[in-house]
Amino acid sequence: MKTYSAKQSEIQRKWYIVDAKDMVLGRLATTLAVTLRGKNKPTFTPHLDCGDYVVVINAGHIRLTGKKETDKKYYSHSGYIGNLKTQTVKEVRAKKPTKILHDAVRGMIPRNKLRDHVMDKLKLYEGETHPHEAQQPEALSL
Repeated sequence: MKTYSAKQSEIQRKWYIVDAKDMVLGRLATTLAVTLRGKNKPTFTPHLDCGDYVVVINAGHIRLTGKKETDKKYYSHSGYIGNLKTQTVKEVRAKKPTKILHDAVRGMIPRNKLRDHVMDKLKLYEGETHPHEAQQPEALSL
C-alpha cells in the first residue's frame, strides 16, 4: 500500500468563520492553527499548504486566564544595543487588539517557508463586520 500524497491541484479550500468573543486565547489559537494548516483533513500533506481560510470576528474581545493581562509581556528588539521594548497585553490590546491572537496562532505554525502562506489565510477583525460574505463562510465547530 502506498502513502497518499496530495497534489496542489487536488487541494480544496473552505471558508470558516469564528466568533472569538469571550473565548480563551490558547484554546482558540490551537484550533485555528490546525485548521489553517489543514491537519484536520485526511488529505494532509506536510510539504503543501492544504489548509482552509478562517475569518475571526470580535478578535479584540478575546479572554485571557489568570493575571496574563498585566503579567504577560511582548518583546521587540531592533538589533541596536539597549533597544529592547516591552509591552504588556493591556498595552498591546489598546493599540492593536488583533495582534494578540495573530501572534498566538503564528507561534503555533512551523517556522518554515509555508508559514507566511498559511498565515495569509487567517483574517482577523476587531468588530462584528467583515468583507468576506461572498465566500459564504461556515461556522467552525470548536
